[in-house]
Amino acid sequence: MQPRITVITLGVDDLERALRFYRDGLGFRTEGIVGAEFDHGAVVFIDLQAGLKLALWPRSSLARDTGLAVSPPSPTELSLGHNVASREEVDAVMQRAAHAGAAIVKPAQVTFWGGYAGYFQDPDRHLWEVVWNPQWAGP
Repeated sequence: MQPRITVITLGVDDLERALRFYRDGLGFRTEGIVGAEFDHGAVVFIDLQAGLKLALWPRSSLARDTGLAVSPPSPTELSLGHNVASREEVDAVMQRAAHAGAAIVKPAQVTFWGGYAGYFQDPDRHLWEVVWNPQWAGP
């Protein structure tokens, strides 16, 4: 299998709230909720970068589509890494996330491997790491 990840779907409890957090709070560009005319079809798509989208979809819709039961969220099973070009940008993104309503899990700080990073959770407890890695070229 050749990895071709094109969509990362986050199950959310409240689609409107998730839309406000990502669009209004973090400034992610989106056309808003689409597919509401279909049963269990309402979804938000956000372009992250060329060839990669973030989808926000109600947990109940994801459960129905897969045939799995809705389960409690577990924020330690996955983190989304947002790499930035500087320590200052880490601080700015963390501040913006907090202002948007994110829970700061770990304030930005120097890492054991020589970078600088912090963690926040969105309103549905999805874990994001905001990180500057001096070994990687900036975005």
